[in-house]
Amino acid sequence: MTAMAERPTTPTTATTVPVPESTAQKAARYVWAGVRIALGWTFLWAFLDKTFGLGHETPEKNAWINGGSPTKGFLANGAAGPFEDFYHNIAGDAWADWLFMIGLAGIGLALVLGIGVRIAAVTGGILYVMMWTVVLPPDNNPFLDDHLINAGVLAGLALVGAGTTLGLGRYWAKLPIVKREPWLR
Repeated sequence: MTAMAERPTTPTTATTVPVPESTAQKAARYVWAGVRIALGWTFLWAFLDKTFGLGHETPEKNAWINGGSPTKGFLANGAAGPFEDFYHNIAGDAWADWLFMIGLAGIGLALVLGIGVRIAAVTGGILYVMMWTVVLPPDNNPFLDDHLINAGVLAGLALVGAGTTLGLGRYWAKLPIVKREPWLR
């Protein structure tokens, strides 16, 4: 014989009382926001340096606007390990250059502005994992390097809603399309 619990037929509503934010919670929000902005800047800087050849990693003569390829040097000369042939074959291809650069700019802007952090976290995580696979095994560890760690940090940013502190995430979330499609947050 099966026992069945009796359920109320009318919905009940609970009154929610806002719980004040603790100092540690507030500090954590700001730490995550700072990490979000910092990671966003690393993507944006890579985009700017490769586009304009600002001389940090990309000389002006190799800038994308001067006909250089943002993927050729690293993928053609730096790839090693099980995916070496794949990366050598796409090194310098226009489609790879465009996808890489659009990814850098889009992920960087989203993270710095605090909008579309979920999308930026997923696409940034994919980009980080792909960059990790370019050189396997990593130089300083048999498996783990900063690319995988940063992919995990991006997941954390999305999970804690890091775009709402020091960012435009609250305003972004109020847009009708974002309300309909929460994955855009």
